[in-house]
Amino acid sequence: MKAALLALAPLTFMLASTAHADMQLAQKNACMACHAADKKLAGPAFQDVAKKYQGDADAAAKLAQGIRQGGSGKWGAVPMPAQPALSEADAKTLAQWVLNGAK
Repeated sequence: MKAALLALAPLTFMLASTAHADMQLAQKNACMACHAADKKLAGPAFQDVAKKYQGDADAAAKLAQGIRQGGSGKWGAVPMPAQPALSEADAKTLAQWVLNGAK
């Protein structure tokens, strides 16, 4: 059993490092100025976004597109500004992170 736990340690570290990197990507691109993981600010909580898209097979692609193109009307009166300078890869990374509950 101890050997099995030790074997999982690198995977656990890798997942934690990835989540931290995704949080840094969100901070670097000012996502956290309008969003938080668990509460509404100017924009919806990331966990609420994850709930809204739960079960949608195209959620990551839709969300990544919304991040890059911006939009309005989905979450109230405050529009989501477009982020055209964000690469498609980074938008997909952020979308998946949000869909995982920003963890």
